[in-house]
This record gives sequence, C-alpha cells and structure tokens, in this order.
Amino acid sequence: MEISLANSAFIIMCSAFVFLMTPGLALFYSGLERRKNTLNTLMSCFFICGVGSILWVAFGYSLSFGTDHGGFIGSLSNAFFNGVGAEPNPAYSSTLPESLFAVFQMMFAIITPALICGAVAGRMKFSALFIFITAWSIIVYYPLAHMVWGDGGFIRELNCIDFAGGNVVHISSGISGLVACIMLGKRRGFGMVSYKPHNIPFVILGAGLLWFGWFGFNGGSALAADGLAVHAILTTNTSAATAMLSWMLLERIIHGKPTALGTATGAVVGLVAITPGAGFVSIWASMIIGALVSPICYFTMTKIKEKFGYDDALDAFGCHGIGGVWGGIATGIFAQRSINSTAKWDGLFFGETKLFVAQIISIVITMVFAGAATFVILFIMKKFMSIRVTPEEEAQGLDITEHSESAYPAFTGLD
Repeated sequence: MEISLANSAFIIMCSAFVFLMTPGLALFYSGLERRKNTLNTLMSCFFICGVGSILWVAFGYSLSFGTDHGGFIGSLSNAFFNGVGAEPNPAYSSTLPESLFAVFQMMFAIITPALICGAVAGRMKFSALFIFITAWSIIVYYPLAHMVWGDGGFIRELNCIDFAGGNVVHISSGISGLVACIMLGKRRGFGMVSYKPHNIPFVILGAGLLWFGWFGFNGGSALAADGLAVHAILTTNTSAATAMLSWMLLERIIHGKPTALGTATGAVVGLVAITPGAGFVSIWASMIIGALVSPICYFTMTKIKEKFGYDDALDAFGCHGIGGVWGGIATGIFAQRSINSTAKWDGLFFGETKLFVAQIISIVITMVFAGAATFVILFIMKKFMSIRVTPEEEAQGLDITEHSESAYPAFTGLD
C-alpha cells in the first residue's frame, strides 16, 4: 500500500469544505429563526465543532471504524487515535493515511447532530442541548456510522449502499429531530402566531456555504481524486440545481411568485436527496431525484406538518428526514453497477429488485434505531433535569436568557 499524494491533498481539501458546512448551517438556521434567538441558534450548531471534535478524537472514531463487535459497534482500540497514523487502513482506503480518513469522517460527525438543532430551536435550554448532543453522538451516531460504513457493520453487510450519508447523516438526524421536537413540546404561541425568518440573507449565505461544502461532502466520499469523485460532484450540483428550480416552479404555481427562502430551501433538499446516491446514479437520474424531492419535502413541510401539528421549528425533519428517505429510495431505483461496482446490484429501474429491497430495509432500521434511541435519551434526561426554558424566558428570547447577549443590541422593536 502506497500513500497517494494527489488523493491525500484532495481529501484534506474536502475535509476543510465539510467543516465549513457547520458554520454555514448555523447561519442558515439562525436566519430562519426570530431575531431574539439569533445567537442561541448560531451557538447551537457552532459549539458542536468543539465537542464533536473532542469526542471523535477521544473515542468516536474508534467506536465508528474500529474493530467490529457484533456488527453494531467498533472497539476502543483506537481511542485518542492510538494506532491511527500515516499508514493506510486497507478496510477503508489503501491510498490515504488512516489519520486523514479519520479527519474527513470527523467532519460528518460534527455536522450531523447540528442538523437536529433546527427541530428544537427557540425553546431548549442550552445546557440540556449540550448534554443531548453529546449523548446522541455516542448512542446514535457512532453505532450507526459503524453499522452502515464500518468494516463488519451489519447494515453494510445487507449490501445496501449509502455513498455519503443518507442514512448515517440525514435520516438519523431528521427522525431524531422529529422525536425531539415532539417530546420537547411546541413553542409558545405555536399555531396562533406567525413565525417568520428574521434574516433571509443569512439563509441564502448559509445555503451557499452548504452547497459549496457539499462538493467536499459527496465528492470526498469517493476517497480519491478520481473520476468517481468528479461524477459525485456533478450529480450533487445537478440535483441541487434541479431541486432549486423545481421549488421555484412549485411556488410560482401555488403562490404566484417564487421566494428567496424557497429557492434556498429547494437547493438544500436537492443536496440532501442526492447524498446517498451521488456516486451510484447517473446525471440524468440526479435530475429526476432533484426534481421530485422539492414537491415531496414541500408537501411534508406544509400539509403533513399542519395535519399532525408537530413543531419542527426549522423543518429539520421535513428537509433532512424526508429528503434523506427519498434519496435512499431513489438510490435503490436508479443505482448502476457500471458507475460504481461497490453496488452489488443495479437499481429497480434497470430490472433488479435486490438493491431496492436492501435500501428499504436499511432506511427502516435507521429510522427505528435513531428514533427509539433519541426517545430514550430525552426520556432519561427529563427525569433528571429540566430541558426546556420557562415561558417567560422563551418570550424574552434565548439570546438574553441563555447567553446574556444580543445579536442586535440597538434593536428596540417587537420580535
């Protein structure tokens, strides 16, 4: 095994791209929130850059990609990066230093729990969120990463495919966000007052940074500077672009004009949907995936959310949960072995059913595991501590009550 300098340089760059996605997500979410919760929403994502990094180095990488235990979890043999150095780990890449592979995967471990924060924005105590994110990373993310991507992981052994995190990142966080927002309860005045984004330019900036970072997210998941990486970048951009236009068209038909908020949302759901299949589906298939994800997510964020009355504040479930599920299903429909031989079978569109069935099974397992574990974590937390701010604190805003700061100290109007 010989280290490839070209591949290593590419993955170093992709790691930096993916890291930037978390501050980008913080801007995206904070723009969607009300003015009085701006800093709290930023903090809810940004602090994970710290805690997620330390947890990953201490034992997260080892539990995710270490020696397999029962197909469910790794070992602690690589705790604090013991034995993780310049030599490749052939189970994951024969041309990258294992330490670089670990760094790249660390960025996924940082942004995934941050996605959940959108579902509980505006009402969760910061101290409780800190504990929840830490527990969720250990109990949900690390085992799921091992099961789907780790050597010997039992979901991986089902021969399902997840190129860059449809199950591991989006479905897990989306379902967990849904469970968390239901257990936390609705925001003060939910259903009676209109919650409007306070800074749509933040939303556009955040979406742009996410789109930028997604080239590293999906392209880097090829783990080499090769044709597959280029293909993944192309399908990623094509799906995002198509989904953006699809959402704009949808708004034009329903409301008479497209919105900046909808345009940004469309791009993001297109990025979510292509993630599991970016390195397995054709360019034309990525257009179909992007075109259909917008109406699917739009319907969920409006009709389904309204019917069931759950308060997914910033639509983490509607965007990442539903977008990820559609992406996983679409991968089972459109994947081609000629594009990536990692897939054992072609998709349903090409006359084979085995991959499609494997995808459905993996999605159901992910949803049940992440949802049940999130319920248990929050159930136990609620037994020992208060996880929600008081109605008075919620009315005043979490910037002041949780951080004693204001994003807009000169503003004196009503929020």
